Amino acid sequence: MNMKAVGSLYLVSTPIGNLEDVSHRALRVLRDVRCIAAEDTRRTRTLLTHFGIHNHLESYHDHNKRQKTPVLIEWLESGRSVAVVSDAGTPGISDPAFYLVRESIRRNIPVIPVPGPVAAIAALTASGLPTDRFVFEGFLPVKKGRQKRIRALEKETRTLILYESPHRLLKTLKDCREVLGNRPMAVCRELTKRFEEIQRGTIDELTRHFTGRKIQGEFVLVIQGNNKKNEKFHTNSNYTR
Repeated sequence: MNMKAVGSLYLVSTPIGNLEDVSHRALRVLRDVRCIAAEDTRRTRTLLTHFGIHNHLESYHDHNKRQKTPVLIEWLESGRSVAVVSDAGTPGISDPAFYLVRESIRRNIPVIPVPGPVAAIAALTASGLPTDRFVFEGFLPVKKGRQKRIRALEKETRTLILYESPHRLLKTLKDCREVLGNRPMAVCRELTKRFEEIQRGTIDELTRHFTGRKIQGEFVLVIQGNNKKNEKFHTNSNYTR
């Protein structure tokens, strides 16, 4: 009995800022697949145009994933391969790609990761905090459940990693200070981009640093886990490109 071949779902990591971080394999896959499912087609089109790739784009984001997933699954089951990309970085990390991955696995469709940049890992490795054991929490809830989520991390001994938007940065620092105490941390802004900045210090020190400033960009917060060590960063360890 002849079984019809299915396509493969490729999870293609794209640069989080600097376009030089894209891999040769990622570019090849983006050229070869029949369709690219993009969280933001405008941002993805800019990337593709830069590298001379002219492929079919489908919008795939949090608000249409339930409608678009069956369409993409139909493509895959008909033998056409699909690449999914996020706004930046690795798809499936704080974005809707997980929904499509889970459905593909359920349908026995091959899911193939194409590794690349992840803002959380880039921030962790440059933070100066322990990297051997860590917890990635993504974005905290905007309102309901926010304090509960932070309290659940209070006794966590592993290094904590959070994503945050510019207009909620100071609120998050304040909320973390109230629950976690004045721990050492690193605030990483606009990683790999023109205005890249990494500030290290205690939560109080970094709150003072960002208070009164125009806060812009995408942030990764790396916070020391709950332990008995009172590690301090040197004041000259901060970095702004």
